[in-house]
Amino acid sequence: MKKILVLGGTRFFGRKLVELLLEQKHEVTIVTRGMSENPFGDAVEHIKVDRKDTEAFGKALENRIFDIVYDNICYSPNEAKQLCDLFNGKIGKLVFTSTLAVYEADGKPHSEEDFDPTSYGIIMGDTHEFTYGEGKRLAEAVFYKYAEFPVVAVRFPIVMGEDDYTRRLHFHIERIINKEPIGFLNMDAEMSFIQATEAARFLQWAGNEDVEGPINAIANGVISLKDLISLIEEKTGERAKIALLGTEEIRSPYAIPATWYMKNDKAEQLGFSFSQLEDWLSPLIEQIAGTTAKQ
Repeated sequence: MKKILVLGGTRFFGRKLVELLLEQKHEVTIVTRGMSENPFGDAVEHIKVDRKDTEAFGKALENRIFDIVYDNICYSPNEAKQLCDLFNGKIGKLVFTSTLAVYEADGKPHSEEDFDPTSYGIIMGDTHEFTYGEGKRLAEAVFYKYAEFPVVAVRFPIVMGEDDYTRRLHFHIERIINKEPIGFLNMDAEMSFIQATEAARFLQWAGNEDVEGPINAIANGVISLKDLISLIEEKTGERAKIALLGTEEIRSPYAIPATWYMKNDKAEQLGFSFSQLEDWLSPLIEQIAGTTAKQ
């Protein structure tokens, strides 16, 4: 049994991660602001605190020692430095949820070497001062400079699932069913994804295995936005209304200018076996479409 802390563990793949950890009989503590209901009850210790309140966050976790910390809600260099200051000498390992967005959407499949956080210039600041991708780049850079514990930066693409609170895949399905336009930049651009349960399994694996450093985690396979829309059309029986560019209201969350995906060779060589995108994407679309049609 390990003592494990999960920052952000009540929704989506964070919730699925906690479920996996509990199945393994670990002693789990979750930290949230208390905005979402704790679905685990007394099976976990639930600390309600806003990590942006540095003093309160420090007091809530002072003198605590953990074997593994999972940080799913760090978006800035300031938050990363806060974690290092709090936990240096007190934890065995950090698994930090990073992102494909540390790489540019430049038409190239990216490997971990395409962004080296150890040589990236650090600018301190809070979440609102940076784009999502830049905040994650700087957080990685801070962890690899200041952490005195091993750090795994798991770089996920967009995570998909029926219970995705961002509803990015839902956006496309719902607008096609409702005969509403969707704006894109480049329909030929290809993307990679990962399913929420697999994302949780990967985080669990990264905590248990002897791995460190940045690591990409994606399902095998890519799909063009044109083919994704065609798949949704097939499952809904409706024709999509596509607009080039369009307003912010209709613009797709997947409106990228060029192919944007990662290679997962490093993770597979270290022993993790990924799913095939084509095996679960179509059933997921069908599931969401069925739920949408009933509403």
